[in-house]
Amino acid sequence: MIGLDTNVLVRYLTQDDVRQSAAATRLVDEELSPDNPGFVSQVVLVELCWVLKRLYGASEAELVETVADLLASSKFVLENKPVVVAAVQHIRNRKSKVGWTDQLIAQIAAAAGCSHTVSFDRTAVRSAGMKLLV
Repeated sequence: MIGLDTNVLVRYLTQDDVRQSAAATRLVDEELSPDNPGFVSQVVLVELCWVLKRLYGASEAELVETVADLLASSKFVLENKPVVVAAVQHIRNRKSKVGWTDQLIAQIAAAAGCSHTVSFDRTAVRSAGMKLLV
């Protein structure tokens, strides 16, 4: 297994830098496999979504689909996969605009045995089921 940094995934997904994108694509296409997958930590996953949203204008729906694509690929292993799957499924089942990272935070806390997650962010409270800290 090969650990992947955020910038490698960004270059692979966006193809925005000729040299680095080619190297990232070569790695994913030629070196990663089910027997030798790329490891995506939760830190990298959150950073990736932040970069795609802030710098490339990805919508929440696009972020969820990107994560779902990574989950579906046999070339990648995502840290704490059941939690990531639960967050994706939760977002897909909700009608409201749920922030991907807020939902992931709530799911990680729930998996760790937390009774609930608190936040000052009213959107996170409404969309991800967190409780408002007042």
